[in-house]
Amino acid sequence: MKIAIVGTVYPYRGGLAAFNERLAREFQKEGHEVLMYTFTLQYPFFLFPGKTQYSEELPPKDLVIREEINSVNPLNWLIAGRKIRSGKPDVVIFAYWMSFMAPCFGTIARVIRKDRKIKCIGLVHNMIPHEPNLLDKLFPRYFVNAMDAFVALSESVVKDIAKYDKKNKPKCFSPHPIYDHYGDVMSRESALSKLNLDKEKRYLLFFGFIRAYKGLDLLLDAFADKRLRRYDLKLIVAGEFYEDEQFYLEKINALGINADVELRTRFIPDAEVNAYFCAADMVVQPYKSATQSGVTQIAYYFEKPMLVTDVGGLAEIIPNGKVGYVVAPDAQSIADALVDFYENDRGKFFSENVKIEKEKYAWSRMTGGIVDIAK
Repeated sequence: MKIAIVGTVYPYRGGLAAFNERLAREFQKEGHEVLMYTFTLQYPFFLFPGKTQYSEELPPKDLVIREEINSVNPLNWLIAGRKIRSGKPDVVIFAYWMSFMAPCFGTIARVIRKDRKIKCIGLVHNMIPHEPNLLDKLFPRYFVNAMDAFVALSESVVKDIAKYDKKNKPKCFSPHPIYDHYGDVMSRESALSKLNLDKEKRYLLFFGFIRAYKGLDLLLDAFADKRLRRYDLKLIVAGEFYEDEQFYLEKINALGINADVELRTRFIPDAEVNAYFCAADMVVQPYKSATQSGVTQIAYYFEKPMLVTDVGGLAEIIPNGKVGYVVAPDAQSIADALVDFYENDRGKFFSENVKIEKEKYAWSRMTGGIVDIAK
């Protein structure tokens, strides 16, 4: 098939770009022709909370990427739609994650669908964002009405799509595949050396952009539990602040855990990701809301136990008591699970089960699901 992917890819950085590029490579591996369309302008700078939207990596040589889409220019949407349509793809995949993109993607899709042979598939990471605003009441239906079918990364997102879809279009759930492109598994000792961390300590990992819905404040409160001081334990916070960091710094100081929290609060480049995961005993995701998470799928690849909160679709992919913990989104529940993990030495048991469980999350399952629903 001839497949076009519309969404975030290089020169932009982050989890969405990594996802779309890995998806394209899987399609190419299966013999499909793939062309990727990304942004000339993804967000106006005043809407972007981080330091930069752009990657410092070298451009991928194995992908065909065209920078064509301006997210705030309606005239550009018409032009981009015609360009994509003129390439005669069989399928156009719109990698959708937020309501801000609904007018842009919805208009491009409407132009493409003037050729009735082309199918437009919404690959939906989030239908309703973690931090909703007025746009989420106005825009999503415009995107949904422009698609022929949908693939969602969690069952909860399938249900969210249905709220806007009055025509009952085809929908399927295909779980977020494993991120397997962040380098090799390394020994704990090598990882700690690479990160200049004390090899006598044990480490928990909070990884990814820091936003309110990700619950780092809950984890800090839990980590201050006096029972955890028995285990010579430190918490690594690895990721860039996407909001005011002062709140978290003041909380760490007020809780008296400054010496026990290792702040690596910057964007973590791809070449360092494996070291952070391989250094950790467990990956902790104390989210207050969620659909699914790419962090979970990095942890699966590096065969790390996980703790997640019972929100959104996280519990769908973390069997409680088998590969880690699914707990209530409150500090006491998180602390109790952390104590249980170390007190009962559950790391090896969970890791062995992760090796088995991760076989469910092959990229070929997602590409197969997209091709099937397109047909």
